[in-house]
Amino acid sequence: MKPDQKSKLDAAKPRIALPEPCSYDLEYSNRALPAYLEAVEAAGGEPVVIPLASSPEEIARTITTCSAILLPGSKADVDPQKYAAAKHPRTAPADHLRDAADELLLQDAYNLRKPVFGICYGLQSLNVWRSGTLVQHIQSQVNHAAGAKVEIAHQVRIEPDSLLAAASGSADRDCVSVNSSHHQSADVIGDGLRVVARCPDDQVIEAIEGTQPGHFVMAVQWHPERGFERDNTSANLFRWLIEAAKQWSLKSPSE
Repeated sequence: MKPDQKSKLDAAKPRIALPEPCSYDLEYSNRALPAYLEAVEAAGGEPVVIPLASSPEEIARTITTCSAILLPGSKADVDPQKYAAAKHPRTAPADHLRDAADELLLQDAYNLRKPVFGICYGLQSLNVWRSGTLVQHIQSQVNHAAGAKVEIAHQVRIEPDSLLAAASGSADRDCVSVNSSHHQSADVIGDGLRVVARCPDDQVIEAIEGTQPGHFVMAVQWHPERGFERDNTSANLFRWLIEAAKQWSLKSPSE
């Protein structure tokens, strides 16, 4: 790397696009959003919030200035019609504005090979967009819907040869402890994705990542934004996202 490139990389503060969590529950959305913003900022990035009421043209203009995307959690569930399934009685209402924003962000990221990081609903949204399916309501002895007040809900076993293992710093451990606030999970895995973590007690899928070399695509089912200040594993995930965004900016011809 040339000295001027290194200087640019060190000084850059990459812009990370993320949609508002939920259009139909503003109280939830306003409560959940700050943790994502703080985690991105703490890792050295500049979060750029995409209002869900934005037009496709407005979203397109905004994301051209961003080097990566972060898909946060949501109060909604992905519309099961998107993966040709009947709606389960426990499936929450879909959020069509959030779906539309996610699809625009993902299309841009995949077209330009921008880094992608999905969290909880973000994992499910990514998997369905890649033609995967979901378990609409988990039946397990493990309490995956433990909620934000439970700091450690269960263990997750991460594949040692994965990007997630390297990014989280967990390659030398069999399992890591995570929080958990979901009742759905990935089922059939989407095109160009692979499973890289499961809950060892019930085999629920806990993380997926992209299989295309050189394209950072990673999604976890837990909420690292809730613990990044005290948990180095969580903080590392955001640091890797920011580093991947910086590297993308250097390679991008528009930069």
